[in-house]
Amino acid sequence: MLTFEQKLAVIESFPELQRKDVSLGRVNFQYEDSGFDRKNVVYHLHKNGNGFVYAGHLKGYSTDEKGLVNIRDLTEEELRSLLEASIRSLAPDPTQTAKSSSTSSAASREELWTGPDNHKLRLFYEDELWYLYDRQNLESAFETYEEAEEYLLEEGFTRSGA
Repeated sequence: MLTFEQKLAVIESFPELQRKDVSLGRVNFQYEDSGFDRKNVVYHLHKNGNGFVYAGHLKGYSTDEKGLVNIRDLTEEELRSLLEASIRSLAPDPTQTAKSSSTSSAASREELWTGPDNHKLRLFYEDELWYLYDRQNLESAFETYEEAEEYLLEEGFTRSGA
């Protein structure tokens, strides 16, 4: 289990999150640019290492009724991956913030690929890179769509829709 200080260091490495100290020594981190009413990404991080991350818009996580995942026993990699996914899920609609129509169409592009044994991977464009995810885990990042497509085809995957 990561200590409070280790979790804090991971969370503070995300510049899009702002720290908000709350009662009883707990800390929240908010995503002010959220496209939703919800701004808290990290909720009640406590000195004992307990805390929560919002995953209400994500699949593949065990959440409570408020959409929160307990992060007490997460590894650094798991915590970092969850934070990235949470922030991405709360990001404003890319078509509202895109500077050009070409950026807008690329920014909203997402594909599902199916491979051997019906294994599914999600490919999407964000921050000028193509990201390939297996559930919540980042598999790879590519500079161009063509590189990502070539990799997937070589691995026996086919495009199955968005």
